[in-house]
Amino acid sequence: MAGGAQPRGPAARAAGAPGLLPLLLLLLSAAAILHRGDGQNLVTEDVTVVEGDVATISCRVKNSDDSVIQLLNPNRQTIYFRDFRPLKDSRFQLVNFSNSELRVSLTNVSISDEGRYFCQLYTDPPQEIYTTITVLVPPRNLVIDIQKEIAVEGEEIELNCTAMASRPATTIRWFKGNKELTGKSEVEQWSDMYTVTSQLVLKVGREDDGVPVICLVDHPAVKDLQTQRYLEVMYKPQVRVSQNYPVQGLTREGEPLELTCAAFGKPQPTDMRWLRVDDEMPQHVVVSGSNLLISNLNKTDNGTYRCEASNAVGKSHADYMLFVYDTTATTEPAVHGTPVPLNASTEALPTVQLSNASLAFPPDSRAGEEGAIRSVDHAVVGGVVAVVVFAMLCLLIILGRYFARHKGTYFTHEAKGADDAADADTAIINAEGGQNNSEEKKEYFI
Repeated sequence: MAGGAQPRGPAARAAGAPGLLPLLLLLLSAAAILHRGDGQNLVTEDVTVVEGDVATISCRVKNSDDSVIQLLNPNRQTIYFRDFRPLKDSRFQLVNFSNSELRVSLTNVSISDEGRYFCQLYTDPPQEIYTTITVLVPPRNLVIDIQKEIAVEGEEIELNCTAMASRPATTIRWFKGNKELTGKSEVEQWSDMYTVTSQLVLKVGREDDGVPVICLVDHPAVKDLQTQRYLEVMYKPQVRVSQNYPVQGLTREGEPLELTCAAFGKPQPTDMRWLRVDDEMPQHVVVSGSNLLISNLNKTDNGTYRCEASNAVGKSHADYMLFVYDTTATTEPAVHGTPVPLNASTEALPTVQLSNASLAFPPDSRAGEEGAIRSVDHAVVGGVVAVVVFAMLCLLIILGRYFARHKGTYFTHEAKGADDAADADTAIINAEGGQNNSEEKKEYFI
């Protein structure tokens, strides 16, 4: 019996059936794969929802075999088993249940609801797949802080825009009117929330007064979230001198001239005066507020007249150059005036906080032609002098050549032997050759 005894037990059976072990390992591997959800019947999608909105979770079966479907929360507590809700959270509501789908809604979603939710299908072996709920939190309390409520032209001001408690972190963009500007952002994280602060440094001018500066937020949880502040900029006056009479004609001797000075600034100019540059104001000139009147023009009125205006920011002026023409002048010169830039002179004054409306306009100063006419007269006189000098030089050259050609020594024999004569008659009688030699007189020229 001992020699005929055979091994017993599981080891003996496994050894006796060598083909069963690989088959068993294959089945175990397939079950593990099915448990991980790879290549299985269940289908679901991730959900992204804004805090406070409704999230919908759907567990679907591609090829239904009437197996039971259930939904579990991140703590693996059963939310729904078929169409029954064991979890006592009334925010979960059944939307649809069938053999091929379990759809559940979650209302008033909060950050604590974020995580993985599991869909399970009770087959043999069971199948499982998960979906992820991501909760977005829009920024709260979007605020712009400005360094100075009222700025002066040419100053740099600092603006800060803060978007608090958002998830994920926001992106802040700056606009001045319709023009986008670049700011510098800093991000701070508090637990699961982010606070973003963006800083903008802006140099302001008079054209920025009343222009909105906009802080705009880019965030997946919200659209068109923005806030804005209007800039208030003070600037020195802008001055313009206009000619009321004559409207377009020449400023002739004996006729009247009326000028008007207009000035706008922020705050509105409180002091305006007329003066004559580099000379005293003629006694017959009448100044009434912003108007200057000369009832009877004459040549002594020629010069530059200036209108000055000032406010709390500074002082500016505009000039008018007057040239009085003769009464017979009828032609408008090609260049009648020389525009003088606005704000040619500025004196800084202490800054005050005032607010007034302002208007802007281009410079418009009308002046005379005195400088141009004087330059023309000088050119004519210079040309005449040059012609006279040239003519005199030519005449001197011609005369010099003439005298050079006729210069020489004159020789005769008329007085030969006359040195010893007592008188003129005797000299003539004693002349060598007498009258017969008179024809032999010769002249030599060199």
